[in-house]
Amino acid sequence: MAQLILLNKPFHTLSQFSDDKGRQTLREFVPVPGVYPAGRLDWDSEGLLLLTDDGALQARISDPRFHLPKTYLVQVEGKPGEHELQKLRQGITLKDGPCRPAQVEAVKAPDLWPRHPPVRTRKTVTDSWLKLTIDEGRNRQVRRMTAAIGHPTLRLVRWQIGDWDLTGLAPGKWRSMAVHAPKAPAARQRRPRRPAGGPRPKTSGRR
Repeated sequence: MAQLILLNKPFHTLSQFSDDKGRQTLREFVPVPGVYPAGRLDWDSEGLLLLTDDGALQARISDPRFHLPKTYLVQVEGKPGEHELQKLRQGITLKDGPCRPAQVEAVKAPDLWPRHPPVRTRKTVTDSWLKLTIDEGRNRQVRRMTAAIGHPTLRLVRWQIGDWDLTGLAPGKWRSMAVHAPKAPAARQRRPRRPAGGPRPKTSGRR
């Protein structure tokens, strides 16, 4: 069994345990030795960050090959229409290539904790919320996706990763659970190389 920690990472906190610039890190919230973040969450983003003491589980969560879905609550500037949202559903193209199709819908403002400092909004420009799910993990991907459709992100909260979510966790709080660690893939057995000019091994049956 592996230890898995679900942390609600506060705003302006690094997804690491040390920083030579004196910024707020995970050390201030998770006094548990031997656990490491499975993936990252940007310094200026909030929400669910998973930590574990198992390397195979860490890779299964963070490696983009496994396409683990991640759901975000995103406050954006303006109010995207269906045409803009459909671009995200079809897979919008960013500077580093096309994105996989996202699940996205407009939602009412969620009942979240206040952010400190609060989001700066403009009185002359409305804002709205999206619920967006992706199964990739590019650098600042969600922010770049909303900017690409003309609606910059104002606040970004990761609510869910796979089957794990933030239910009941205030900022800076965490809970721990034991989960089955994934088995490491068996190493492929390599056939011994035949010496140059040597006889071929005998085989049985037809090819």
